[in-house]
Amino acid sequence: MSARLTADFWVRAYLTRLRLADIPAFVTARGDATAGAVLVKCATLDGQARAFQRSFDLMTGARAWVPLAEGPEADVDAAIARQRRFDPDLWVIELEDRQGRTLLDEPGLSE
Repeated sequence: MSARLTADFWVRAYLTRLRLADIPAFVTARGDATAGAVLVKCATLDGQARAFQRSFDLMTGARAWVPLAEGPEADVDAAIARQRRFDPDLWVIELEDRQGRTLLDEPGLSE
């Protein structure tokens, strides 16, 4: 079994990577510092957005970021609100990038 980063540590590292790429990002919901799950919302500033959550494949042990919701930003916000009601320990990070960049597929963030 490999060691896992705390949610707080991962979020701080992710925010630093985003800042270095000049992608504005904000923590809009702070979850459990140790084991909270993380959602990432990317608003493309045209009324559209996408939200991603981490998925775990029980068969392979692989982890990947998968879409939770996409479409009009209000609909994505509603999906995030439903998740927050279900899991109050959830972190939510919101990005603003016209190109829709999240960096979630980069080494160190994708695992």
